[in-house]
Amino acid sequence: MKNQKSTFALFFGNRGFFPESLIAIAREEVSTILGRLGYGTLMMDSALTRYGAVETTAEGRKYARFLEDNRGKYDGVILVLPNFGDENGAVAALQDAGVPIYILAYPDEPDKMDFQQRRDAFCGKFSIMDVFCQYSVPFTVFPPHTLRPSSDGFIKHIDAFDRVCRIVNGMKRTTVGAIGARTTAFKTVRYDELVLQKYGITTEVLDLSEVFSRVRKLDISSGAAKEKSERLRSYTDFSKVPEKAFENHVRFGVVIDEIIEEYSMDSLALRCWIEMEKDFGVAPCVLLSEINDRGIPAACELDICNAITMYALHLASGRPATCLDWNNNYGDDPDKCILFHCGPVPQSLMTGKGEVIEHPMFAKSFGAGCGFGCNVGRIAPCKLTFASSKTQDGKLFVYTGEGEFTSDTIQEGFFGCGGVAKIGNLQGKLHNIGYNGYRHHVSVTPGLCEKALREAFTRYLGYEITEI
Repeated sequence: MKNQKSTFALFFGNRGFFPESLIAIAREEVSTILGRLGYGTLMMDSALTRYGAVETTAEGRKYARFLEDNRGKYDGVILVLPNFGDENGAVAALQDAGVPIYILAYPDEPDKMDFQQRRDAFCGKFSIMDVFCQYSVPFTVFPPHTLRPSSDGFIKHIDAFDRVCRIVNGMKRTTVGAIGARTTAFKTVRYDELVLQKYGITTEVLDLSEVFSRVRKLDISSGAAKEKSERLRSYTDFSKVPEKAFENHVRFGVVIDEIIEEYSMDSLALRCWIEMEKDFGVAPCVLLSEINDRGIPAACELDICNAITMYALHLASGRPATCLDWNNNYGDDPDKCILFHCGPVPQSLMTGKGEVIEHPMFAKSFGAGCGFGCNVGRIAPCKLTFASSKTQDGKLFVYTGEGEFTSDTIQEGFFGCGGVAKIGNLQGKLHNIGYNGYRHHVSVTPGLCEKALREAFTRYLGYEITEI
């Protein structure tokens, strides 16, 4: 998995009434600090405009050409206001930037308020925000209104903005794979392909019959099969799985990987029962776990909408995501519940190596020997961000939240992979999730990144937020 930090194009605003000497200082300071934090930067040659900043519309057009010439080399723009900054030059420069824009305004200092040193960026930031709104140019600001680049607050702002850029650039053109038909019994995971396409999300749909045909034809002695076998055996404990069932896991693993590559899938959802169990004696839970662990979000039960939110969460956190059930209360604690699924949780989010067993639900329903693949384990304690989505009335709706996985125990006989989640006002959130028609699944990733998710969803991607 790669968690590469963003590269930012740096824009410096100017207004001639105010001290231009501050611009050179800002160019040096901001680029140095960002480099120290591990971010890439692009700056227009300072000789192309007065003082290396943008004031007039003509200078703004020069900056727009600079962005066009470097298209694809930057993930976002940081608009820096060392002084007031001219709004006309800014909008001419950035109205077609096509990436998120973060506005940073330098603060004034009480002992530097004379005409030679006063910045007025506090006021100028409003002018740029106002004109951006008039031109429908989306932008990002975080409180406080002014901030020194040398401050801890700036580090937090840029961390959040970096995540926003990763989400927006990943989600505005993305492909999700639907492998198999909707799990027949689950009308709860229905979705609208055309609505998703409106938001730049393409769905590639394959029938399970194609998957099964390729699985049967796969040469188990091939290099790809040998590599997959080694990967799976090192990934988790398959010691209780019969050799024939393990071989079928290898076959499905190779074929699904081939399909992901052929269709350039960023995420996927799989019809995981009942055909695989009846025809091949496997439940693909552990395969989804392994795919998730590589940073390719893979949801079970053909839940396309949660595959999409898993991808957004993965982009935000830089860590794997997983799809879980809102599954059980945890005693009488109103703010705790058990989040669970049969085994698609990435190994890196678990307390230790899992153990693959026969899925007890399938053994009960169809007889022994038909459902090897349930990966048993526990989710490691961590801070968490959760989200889910749905398509309705021509729109894509999402909810988001934060909490933590605790170290609370779950009874030993609890199968699959689960964890105790603590979420503030959980009962109220569950109430609103249910009343708003969301499914029983929820997507989860480690870390606290709700702020970046909401910013990306609402400012740039146009998703509808459901407040829970």
